Amino acid sequence: MTTTPATTIEETAAVAERVLDEVSKAIVGKREALRLVLCAILAKGHVLLEDYPGLGKTLAARSFAQALGLDFARAQFTPDLLPSDLTGSFLYNQRTSVFEFRRGPLFTGLLLADEINRTPPKTQSALLEAMQERQVTVEGETFPLSEPFHVLATANPIEYEGTYPLPEAQLDRFLLRVSFGYPSAGEEYDVIARRVERRQEEVELAAVTDPAGLRALQAAVETVRVDESVGHYCVALAAATRAHRDALTGASPRGSLGLVLTARAFAVLRGRDYVIPEDVKAVARAVLAHRVTVRPELWMTQTDGRSIVDAVLVQVPTPSTLDR
Repeated sequence: MTTTPATTIEETAAVAERVLDEVSKAIVGKREALRLVLCAILAKGHVLLEDYPGLGKTLAARSFAQALGLDFARAQFTPDLLPSDLTGSFLYNQRTSVFEFRRGPLFTGLLLADEINRTPPKTQSALLEAMQERQVTVEGETFPLSEPFHVLATANPIEYEGTYPLPEAQLDRFLLRVSFGYPSAGEEYDVIARRVERRQEEVELAAVTDPAGLRALQAAVETVRVDESVGHYCVALAAATRAHRDALTGASPRGSLGLVLTARAFAVLRGRDYVIPEDVKAVARAVLAHRVTVRPELWMTQTDGRSIVDAVLVQVPTPSTLDR
């Protein structure tokens, strides 16, 4: 069952909360992390889910596809995966004596790029055009992807053997990097109890909206106002990551733009049609941390992109805008 497309901020916030309620039936106790993922989708972005095995990354991607009514495809990234395995390829049809294009898993509404760091850079780069341009090019011919199109990629942060680190250019294409973390003891028992109660492995979720409804939600986010002081605040935060003494490279201008886009979606989920600095702060770590590279001599310390973002949030003055 789907809803009629939302047209106001209040309707958009209500539909978004129902989507979170539905996904929370499958993912226990990670409401704030799920909220960030939904913010990225509403902002027309892509998400890198980086966390330890068994914490629900794959289930979260499938659950969002079900709740949003999107077609779902999964690509298992392995060392022998070829670019054509993602984009598709031309195959010869003996009946018609012509080459026909056979579409790959990129032609979907939500793509799960599972263990994206296990495939070589050549195949990783096949994702770049799709993520940024919403199209793929095969043998000189360009094929547009349908809207909406979103990539939720997973990566394991503790395994390095047989992996290929994502280049900065591709990391920059992900609007957010989100981690779920381990559940509490109560939440972990809730996972077990729910599995026993439903008597099957699969979690069946209802579709709260559909592709047209999601496009309407995204259009509502585009109407959110951003005060000039808040825009300058986002620019100052991104610039501060570049100037931080522990950073080899900081966030690019795409980082400051990502702050604005994600903060707008976060404001909508709070029922507002304008952004306040607290919205920016709520999404700053997820937007900026993966865009920051620490100096090589600090790799064996506790310094990472998240700590640098936390430091600049303290360092950069917060603009005095009224929550009107």
